[in-house]
Amino acid sequence: MKKKFIYCILAVFTAISCGDDFSTTPAVGALSDETLANPAGVDLLLTGAYSVLDGQRNNAAGNGFGRGGDNWWLDVMSDDAHKGSTDGDQGELLQIEINDIQTSNGYFRAKFQALYAGVNRANAALSVIAGIDREALLPSDADAITAQEGEARFLRGHFYFELIKIFGNVALISVENYDAQEFNQPNVEGTAVTSFVNSPAWEQVEADFQFAAENLPATQSDPGRPTVMVARAYLGKAHLYQSDWANALTELTAVINSGEFALNAEYLNNFNAAGENSSESVFAIQFAADDGQSFNGNIGGTLNFPGGGPFGSCCGFYQPTIDLANAFRVDANGLPLLDTFNDSDFLNDYGINSDEAFTPDTTTPVDPRLDYTVGRRGIDFNGFGEHVGKEWIRAGFTDLSGPYLPKKNVYQESEVGTNRGSGAWGQEHSGVNYNIIRYADVLLMAAEAAVETGDLASALTYVNEVRDRAANTTVVQAVDGSGPAANYQVGTYASFPDASFARAAVRFERRVELGMEGHRTFDLRRWGVTTTVLPDYYANETRTITNFGPKVGPYTTTYDLIPIPVDAIGLSGGILSQNPGY
Repeated sequence: MKKKFIYCILAVFTAISCGDDFSTTPAVGALSDETLANPAGVDLLLTGAYSVLDGQRNNAAGNGFGRGGDNWWLDVMSDDAHKGSTDGDQGELLQIEINDIQTSNGYFRAKFQALYAGVNRANAALSVIAGIDREALLPSDADAITAQEGEARFLRGHFYFELIKIFGNVALISVENYDAQEFNQPNVEGTAVTSFVNSPAWEQVEADFQFAAENLPATQSDPGRPTVMVARAYLGKAHLYQSDWANALTELTAVINSGEFALNAEYLNNFNAAGENSSESVFAIQFAADDGQSFNGNIGGTLNFPGGGPFGSCCGFYQPTIDLANAFRVDANGLPLLDTFNDSDFLNDYGINSDEAFTPDTTTPVDPRLDYTVGRRGIDFNGFGEHVGKEWIRAGFTDLSGPYLPKKNVYQESEVGTNRGSGAWGQEHSGVNYNIIRYADVLLMAAEAAVETGDLASALTYVNEVRDRAANTTVVQAVDGSGPAANYQVGTYASFPDASFARAAVRFERRVELGMEGHRTFDLRRWGVTTTVLPDYYANETRTITNFGPKVGPYTTTYDLIPIPVDAIGLSGGILSQNPGY
């Protein structure tokens, strides 16, 4: 539904605790259920549910930057990203990065409330649909309502999926709860879990996606609406997150074999306007920046632009780690250094001012996806010219955030007039869609499930398909026009000799393909490797950023789930239970 705006007045309930927000008296200008009980009316309600995919809504609680649908700030709990900016700006986010996890953190509250707002908006549509006598409708309208029910169930499944993977065992609000305004519900079965893999709430997610897969159309006229295969991709991902490998592979293979999706020829087209709603986009948040004229676009990501240079923005958050940059180093055959990538650091300009000499490394073999993911000195930055180093980095040399800038979330220079939104205090808002799932992710999830079911041949095929695109994509050029900006090399695997090697290769491929896209934290958690990977990351990062390690507290498996916000527990009257360890 890119750049399609529908203006309406309707009452949508968005709080998990009702309080005084719910009244038996209809709001002035509100539309009754009877008025909405038709395809056009239901579509208005669905529009309200789609609109909260980016987390933005009125009367929201918590830290507004935590609501974003791209989960950028959750990358800060992984080895992919630093908070960015100065340590003193956004102190709650610094707490998250250094493992000072507080149940009152405003980022947690914002995300929790935004996702339940999405659940309730989906339930608002389902409530109206439940009251429609489809036999009294024209057959075409009855069919439309059934498809819309599939959309509403799909959206509710998405919001529950996000809640589970962040918070674990969460409360489920049914349509019946919604109708009765009984929003204070306990965690499912009152069961405490230490990993989202074991959450009993997955059963509802699977049911919603299964219904969607059985009732959505095969195609949609509006971009941004799910199809049968989009629902099956989500269903496969839900199985994958529970380590239900066989069922995950069944669903993901069906998506692959459907022919509905394909990799873009150009890797960059996953992060620019040219690739919006392309063959690789499975499901995306449909952002728009109103041709740069209004406070619109990806508002949740407004902090994540360089704090200097051509943007004149305020912030400089969300900086890639040195560890992530190191991961793009390859061997003489263009293959990843699975076990040794962090033995030494890729050359960077940390501690060097912009008026001091620095020459980027052009000889070490690297994967070309490096310079579409990590903004580094001496290399073109999304068409804005040479990244000049420290002048574009807001963080000081005593802050924790290093020398690199994010690139995937920043629009291209050629898109300034069409995909740039801005605000009065230096905000930047990209109007480029965010791909929640793209086809490369589907291929790599299928590869992972194939490894775990013993099908190494299929896993090899899927991984090599992703690597082959990287090998053939256009590479970033040197700013002087002399050729490629670095020694870019990508090779494909000849074989996976055993499951252990295949597992490592698939997991590594996910990192270099999907880095800085909001997936890494959840991958580490579902693999059960946080307490081994993250301490190594802290130690390796401290080789360069010497005060990083001393400031970071130890990581424990307690942090594999974000705490239920303490004020949500209070508003529930104690019905909600806290996650173990908090």
